[in-house]
Amino acid sequence: MSFVGPLGLSVRDRTLEADTQAGLTAVEEGLLEATKSDVPFITEAAQHLVRAGGKRFRPLLVLLAAQFGDPHAPGVVPSAVVVELTHLATLYHDDVMDEAEVRRGVSSANARWGNSVAVLTGDFLFARASHILADLGPEAVRIQAEAFERLVTGQILETAGPRDGRDPVEHYLDVLAGKTGSLIAVSGRFGAMMAGADESIVSILTQYGERLGMAFQLADDVLDIASDSHESGKTPGTDLREGVATLPVLYVREQAEATGSTEDRELCELLAGDLTDDARHAEVLRRLRAHPALERARRVTVRYAAEARSMLAPLPEGPAKAALEGLCDAVVHRAG
Repeated sequence: MSFVGPLGLSVRDRTLEADTQAGLTAVEEGLLEATKSDVPFITEAAQHLVRAGGKRFRPLLVLLAAQFGDPHAPGVVPSAVVVELTHLATLYHDDVMDEAEVRRGVSSANARWGNSVAVLTGDFLFARASHILADLGPEAVRIQAEAFERLVTGQILETAGPRDGRDPVEHYLDVLAGKTGSLIAVSGRFGAMMAGADESIVSILTQYGERLGMAFQLADDVLDIASDSHESGKTPGTDLREGVATLPVLYVREQAEATGSTEDRELCELLAGDLTDDARHAEVLRRLRAHPALERARRVTVRYAAEARSMLAPLPEGPAKAALEGLCDAVVHRAG
């Protein structure tokens, strides 16, 4: 048994492991090729996050989904490059919006070169992704365009916040479905589609990807509060510090409103204050870790992972299906 890709996914089949490793290597080469420009500065900026590494979760899903058809079909690796380029482009834009200073352990592009360069580099990556897509056919272009629209809509909904009378938790889950679920759904769809899998299998892997994407993001929400930096690779409470109301925080607010408990109201007041203050931030983290809202968010994460797993039931048994089930287990494991 060996480990490939993100989350320490275990692959128990040597042929699948070799295929996946070769595919990920080809994707890495494709990413470097796609981010080259005749202008050296553009190459440097565009390759900044490629070279910083990352989980390559989306390309891995493309490669595993392709196992249900011809995994060596010519469109498989380019479509994996497209989804990762799109994801990377959104990171450049996210960092500008969040005023982030660090991404994947290196200075963010906006911290290094300013907001204008970061935004334009993100646009450059979108352009390169579109260029590759054009060779994959009009259907691929349409699918990517729809996913990108959902992704941007999710981002706008997050910025705008829930409209009056809308349940903040429902709103938040809609945001995640757009921002994260849409592109991970496309990863499953592209892999199966490019490999020539049956339409029913393409549909299954699209729905699986959507739910897995939700579980993946919700596990991040839980990790942001529950883990130490050694476990997660990033500073605990980053979302808190940036004022992002993730699912555990929304559940705390919901409970405070429902019960009127003094402790919950105090915690809500702390959450509404300045969490760039280290002492206040540490106190909020301590309280959240002991609060039932965290366990409730963890259960929702597990539910989405279980839904993703159940989607796979009609697929033929074999190493690829086992690996996709393993991704569900790995996401649950991350959420504790």
